[in-house]
Amino acid sequence: MEQFTQELIQWIQGLPPLSIYAVFFLVAYFENIVPPVPGDVLVAFGGYLAAESVIELLPVYILTTVASVIGFMTMYWLGSHWGAQIEEQRERFWLMRFIPLKYMNKVRNWMGKWGLGVVMANRFLAGTRSVISLTAGISHTAIPGTVLSSTVSSLLWNGILLGAGWIVHENWQIIGDYLSIYGRVILAIVVAFIIIKVLMARYRNKYQGKGEES
Repeated sequence: MEQFTQELIQWIQGLPPLSIYAVFFLVAYFENIVPPVPGDVLVAFGGYLAAESVIELLPVYILTTVASVIGFMTMYWLGSHWGAQIEEQRERFWLMRFIPLKYMNKVRNWMGKWGLGVVMANRFLAGTRSVISLTAGISHTAIPGTVLSSTVSSLLWNGILLGAGWIVHENWQIIGDYLSIYGRVILAIVVAFIIIKVLMARYRNKYQGKGEES
């Protein structure tokens, strides 16, 4: 994937500005549909290109944000219309090879506890974005609130990435290293949180069981 990203970056650099905007729109959209697409790194690259005056910062910010929301709602629509079939016949849907069932179950639990707050945080939860959007559709969360929450999340996250690419300038590639570390930290936090919740649940059940015996 790293080699693919480098080749894509080199290709983008040879395009005219209008085509570059189109590529960033497509990347931001498909990053929600096909998780392996390196959307975050390329959005940071957009900040670098804006700093170099190859493209303008505001248009790429708007385009990537709009594309992120449309991509999120595309997955939402898939979950809303075919959620039951997707869960019952996973092997028939190529998309599900990227989305383990255990992640969907975890996100469903999150949605039950925090609702649209999970959608609001989706851009900051590396590795779970497609799962969150699909699960939101399966859960039939309110569309206006879902769109608003996804928009706010995309505005904040894309703003951070573009701003970072602008600030570090020619060193923008280090952002990819930090994103990799960030993804691992987020994963560790999520795993630790789940383990703590499981242990607490077992402790409560054990304590309640002793109370009933006495």
